[in-house]
Amino acid sequence: MTPRLNMIGLVADDLRASLAFYRRLGLDLPEEAADQPHVEVTLPGGLRIAWDTVEVARTTYPDWQPPAPDSQRMALAFLCDSPAEVDTLYAELIAAGHPGEKEPWDAFWGQRYAVVCDPDGNTVDLFAWQS
Repeated sequence: MTPRLNMIGLVADDLRASLAFYRRLGLDLPEEAADQPHVEVTLPGGLRIAWDTVEVARTTYPDWQPPAPDSQRMALAFLCDSPAEVDTLYAELIAAGHPGEKEPWDAFWGQRYAVVCDPDGNTVDLFAWQS
């Protein structure tokens, strides 16, 4: 059997803040999930995404430490319906206090693109195909 990507796992310093951020990006995350140490949802298409608290991460890796503040942990990219939605969503996330990594711009590869950080410093790309 060929291995298949099945789950993306994140370790959250503040699970409630992380879930709220991703809920704003359209993930269906129940409100009561923030009270759990491990949260997992299946996305359309079958890919799963999961969040663990630092304490849960350390049950598997007792010496786990978060990456250095200036290092990128990973990036997720969210497709928006239009270039205008990229701009609007970026502005909303910045207004909610999330750090902007790169303001919206027209990328040479034909997309409107922006980068914001989630509550744990992971970069999250917002993009839409330009007409």
